[in-house]
Amino acid sequence: MIELAHLQVLGAGLFAIGTYGVLARRSAVMILMSIELMLNAVNINLIGFAAFAQFDEPRRATGQVLIIFVITIAAAELALAIAIILRLYRNRSSVNIDEIDLMKW
Repeated sequence: MIELAHLQVLGAGLFAIGTYGVLARRSAVMILMSIELMLNAVNINLIGFAAFAQFDEPRRATGQVLIIFVITIAAAELALAIAIILRLYRNRSSVNIDEIDLMKW
């Protein structure tokens, strides 16, 4: 049987993989995917806490509502970031973070 600790370990592992991806990768697309992985790790923890909470039904639904908000914000963030990355690729012909110095003087 799956317990809350199993979901927390899974969420922590996914968050650690996402953090490594953000810090080690140079491609903007891979960094974006790592950020999405980190958001999904947070969603797994919220699902676990909502499922194993000893609350009545309205408070248990709060975790599910938070998950829907996180998914919605993640989708909006993904759409905006992909648009920015595509524009940078058209201007610079690269999505490498080290080569993008658009804001430098």
